[in-house]
Amino acid sequence: MTRTRGIIAVLLLIVGLVWIGQGLGIIRGQSFMVDDIRWAWLGGAMALLGLGLAVQARRPRR
Repeated sequence: MTRTRGIIAVLLLIVGLVWIGQGLGIIRGQSFMVDDIRWAWLGGAMALLGLGLAVQARRPRR
């Protein structure tokens, strides 16, 4: 279960960072997300969720 949480955490973090990049216009492309600050905020929330899940997955079980 911990390995699965770790994989999900990494995926959430990567997707969140991509959304931040698109929302801020750093990652360009033919997407409706480019230069839309709402996606940067949502990506930030997703990245934080991924970080929290990663921390939780790395803690030893009792």
